[in-house]
Amino acid sequence: MEFNINPIAFKIFGIEIMWYAIIISIGFFLGIIVATKLLKYNGMNPDIVVDILIFALPAAIIGARLYYVAFNWDDYKGDLFKIINTRNGGLAIYGGLIAAFLVGYIYSRIKKIDFLKLTDIFAPAIVLGQSIGRWGNFVNQEAFGRTTDLPWGIIIEGQKVHPTFFYESLGDFIIFLILYKICKDKKKFDGQVISLYLILYGILRFFVEGLRTDSLYFLNFRVSQILSAVLVLVGIVIYYVKLKKRK
Repeated sequence: MEFNINPIAFKIFGIEIMWYAIIISIGFFLGIIVATKLLKYNGMNPDIVVDILIFALPAAIIGARLYYVAFNWDDYKGDLFKIINTRNGGLAIYGGLIAAFLVGYIYSRIKKIDFLKLTDIFAPAIVLGQSIGRWGNFVNQEAFGRTTDLPWGIIIEGQKVHPTFFYESLGDFIIFLILYKICKDKKKFDGQVISLYLILYGILRFFVEGLRTDSLYFLNFRVSQILSAVLVLVGIVIYYVKLKKRK
């Protein structure tokens, strides 16, 4: 199957509105709805969503862009406009996550809220946003995998390749369903949901990244696979420590 989608959705007063931005925005607003509901289910003030997002959203965008640019510096050095222009993609999810979690940690310290309890609430919302956001990669024909003969392969640049954006989108949505259910009804201890997010998403991303052809590298290692392995280990440690304390 070959798809050729115009990345420009429409124009307003001559300004091009990109599908990438629209899809990211949809994921963002659905994430807000999920986080707000989970805050209510867990007896917390839903206004926390607005408080955090005022700072976390711009921080996440900046972090995602800086992360991407840093590992593609040769393509961006000397061109400030190119660095700040994200209209055609070029956002690395790990950079955004690092920045967002940093903001969340600072907020939890200021408001004296348990950080793990807070991240338990936002983890399902984050992974839902990731699931939806991956379709922006599809529109831009980026983040695809190596060549394949599998029947569900898609045609990109004249080659049949793994639709890795779809693999991750589907995996993220399954993770969302699991985390949402636990956070809403089955949570046993603070840190359970975020630790499972780190473990499940880390495993998913590690294997999907191995299929991609556009990975960011450091010393011949795929950066995202290194970080994915770290996430899994951190998640296991958090889960083990918090579960042991509960007993």
